Amino acid sequence: MEYLPIFLDLKCKNTLVIGAGDIAFNKIKLLLRANAIINIIAKDLCSEIRYLLAQKKIFWIGQEFKISYLKNVFLVIAATNNTELNKTIFEKCSKLRILVNVVDDQSKCSFIFPSIIDRSPIILAISSGGTAPVLLRLLREKIEAILPKRLGNIANMAGKWRKIIKEKFSNVLERKRFWEKLFNSIFVQHIINGKEKKAISTIEKMITQPNTLIGEIILVGAGPGNSDLLTLRALQVMQEADVVLYDNLVSKDILNLIRRDAKCIYVGKRAGLKSITQKKIIKLLIFLAKQGKRVVRLKGGDAFIFGRGGEELEAAKNANINVQVVPGITAGIGVSAYAGIPLTHRDYAQGVIFITGCKCINNISNNWSVLSDPSYTLVVYMGSLKALEISKKLILHGRLKSTPIAIISQGTTINQQVLIGRLDEIDKIFKLTVSPTLLIIGPVVLLHRKLKWFKNLSNFNNLKTTSSVINI
Repeated sequence: MEYLPIFLDLKCKNTLVIGAGDIAFNKIKLLLRANAIINIIAKDLCSEIRYLLAQKKIFWIGQEFKISYLKNVFLVIAATNNTELNKTIFEKCSKLRILVNVVDDQSKCSFIFPSIIDRSPIILAISSGGTAPVLLRLLREKIEAILPKRLGNIANMAGKWRKIIKEKFSNVLERKRFWEKLFNSIFVQHIINGKEKKAISTIEKMITQPNTLIGEIILVGAGPGNSDLLTLRALQVMQEADVVLYDNLVSKDILNLIRRDAKCIYVGKRAGLKSITQKKIIKLLIFLAKQGKRVVRLKGGDAFIFGRGGEELEAAKNANINVQVVPGITAGIGVSAYAGIPLTHRDYAQGVIFITGCKCINNISNNWSVLSDPSYTLVVYMGSLKALEISKKLILHGRLKSTPIAIISQGTTINQQVLIGRLDEIDKIFKLTVSPTLLIIGPVVLLHRKLKWFKNLSNFNNLKTTSSVINI
């Protein structure tokens, strides 16, 4: 983050604008909307600024800049064509620790103006840090189009009732639930349609209704790694969570999408490393939900594909806790697609089988005869754990030593690496990879050469994905 986005309270604070042309006028308009005290230094004033002066909305205090004018000033804007003067203003303000903006010279700014979407009291400010103003304008137009003009009226109405709601619901979580329920009700539509009396009636009715805190557990699949592959429903739920328990494979980009005031608890587990037990995770989920909290269990991939989501859902049901499940794109689907490997193809494979390199608790063994059928693609999660054993069992039961395999590490991310080789080379290839990995076994792997696409797209975006072929 190049700049910290903050909102300044300029009410009744002295600001200084050096320059009085069209550019200065645009900045003055923003300062007026913020109710700042505006002092002008300039030799000549444009007609618009003269009009503001006549209305006594601004003060013209001098024609030449002097350092004495900086006394008791909170914020300064330099909008002149004089490069040396702008430099001097910036240096003096910096020395005195006064916020300063030299228009159109980002190197001489302690703050920059964002693009503003005004639905007062709701204000949205977006910025590209000065890198892409045209892109910023396009984004602003899109956001402007989807935000109702009366959005501020909704906030104003809520503000009027805030004290009453606080007295009615002393518990913070109860108040949060009430406001969420209100803002998802017909109340909003009444305000947008200008029906204030009906909106008030809706609030009064909802206040009298029971607001019992009912906790729930929501299993959310975060997808295979790339935040772009997160589902819309997953994003919505993450924004509504009170607590999020997340796994090791959930990327930082996805974690950054969680509601800011939600409590995030890392319960990641990685094969071969000491970590919190599944039993303790389940106990924590139930404990938090029984406190009336909306608890999101965020897992890489899909919760029901080798994610132990079934165990957690079963435990929640046994504890009589409300549950939801938000499916995610499982690694087998997402990673193979990003590697350009179709798991089924009429000329190569009539089906696909997902297995895991981890053993089940009750040590149920795989049916190697079925897994060794060359007409099926085999996708192995956590395959590095038993790579050599899997290879030997498959070859023993009929798979050819030359069967193509793909080992994809950090799939769908900018660090994706695809290594292609033979089944009898599996142990050697795994030593070249970085976890997490996905193993694909079968003739469909050969299509990677022709169908790979993420590498080319990544090169276009300066991303670093690699693809290698080993002895095949």
